[in-house]
Amino acid sequence: MRRAYNSVLTLPQLTTCPQCASPALPHRVCPACGYYNGRQVIAVKNVA
Repeated sequence: MRRAYNSVLTLPQLTTCPQCASPALPHRVCPACGYYNGRQVIAVKNVA
């Protein structure tokens, strides 16, 4: 009975960022480009 809850846990679902098309959590700032809701919220360094 104590282990019955382990089957209910799920991984967070990822969506694609409309700006850069990288996977990101919904309703969060995209870690790749720094955009949220169509505007840039944080400045992200380009590490390439």
